[in-house]
Amino acid sequence: MRILTARILCVGLLLVGGMVAMPAQARDISCRMTYSLKGWSLFYQTARGSGVVTCDNGQSLRVSIETKGGGLTIGKSEIHDGHGRFAGVRDIRDVLGAYATAEAHAGVVRSSAAQVLVKGNVTLALAGTGEGWDLGIAFGKFVIKAD
Repeated sequence: MRILTARILCVGLLLVGGMVAMPAQARDISCRMTYSLKGWSLFYQTARGSGVVTCDNGQSLRVSIETKGGGLTIGKSEIHDGHGRFAGVRDIRDVLGAYATAEAHAGVVRSSAAQVLVKGNVTLALAGTGEGWDLGIAFGKFVIKAD
């Protein structure tokens, strides 16, 4: 009986010790991006740009942006005042990588755009205003890299 009681006590201490040693669940941080983007499309779609990601935990990161895709699309556009909001981020480096895109677009001269992109658990909501003209449907990827 003493051996059983001692074993139960040891197992209990290990479990309590294990709970104390386990790190707390990391919380999501709020990150935003400001960016500019310039590109063209003629069946193949491409654009390049740059931006800055800042998070509520004080982290900041300069990034380059590249989009590539294709579809039934034609145009030329430039976004001057782009804003993005990330969700599902635990560290600023979680924003880096390739996001899947699908879009239908039509615009002449002054235009605005909004889009939600997904990469695993991270989502990116984009909105921006700019100029140019475009028409079509395209699929592709939106890639964010550290500068």
